[in-house]
Amino acid sequence: MISKIKAIMNEKNVTIRQLEQDSGLNNVTILRARKDETIIKCTLETLAKIAAALGVSTKDLYDENDENMG
Repeated sequence: MISKIKAIMNEKNVTIRQLEQDSGLNNVTILRARKDETIIKCTLETLAKIAAALGVSTKDLYDENDENMG
């Protein structure tokens, strides 16, 4: 999976601190979700909180990459 969270945050000028406050998640969780290799370990609930805080859908947070699936 390819995380698009960092790009969305940059596009919307949202800092990690702002996302922490708006999502209720800690910075470690947010940093994990921003990385391609660890976003797959995030729960749907975590991704939903990030998506809501950024004003996007959960599907907008990542691109699926078939090589890493399954």
